[in-house]
Amino acid sequence: MGRYRKRKKKENRMGKLCVSGIVFMFLIVMSIQIVKLYKEDQTYIAKEKELNEQLEDATEEQQQLADYEQYTQSQQYIEEVAKSKLGLVYNNEIVFKEQDTEDGK
Repeated sequence: MGRYRKRKKKENRMGKLCVSGIVFMFLIVMSIQIVKLYKEDQTYIAKEKELNEQLEDATEEQQQLADYEQYTQSQQYIEEVAKSKLGLVYNNEIVFKEQDTEDGK
């Protein structure tokens, strides 16, 4: 009967050791996966920040284009283009031109 108990204790000890080893390996694998996922998460956070900045820039540019489109349809813009490119003026306006002065002439 004494042999049977020693053998049983030895098997019990080996079983506990195997289970402990498996649990330890499981913890190592899970730790590695957690670190991997953390790094991946940090990458996604950085990418999200970059994309949000791009979205803000695009939204700002869109607003500027909408403002410019509205300005180009205004009477003020039409008058400025007519004066600068076509040289047109109102009847009651006086136009002053610079004289070209070369060598004191």
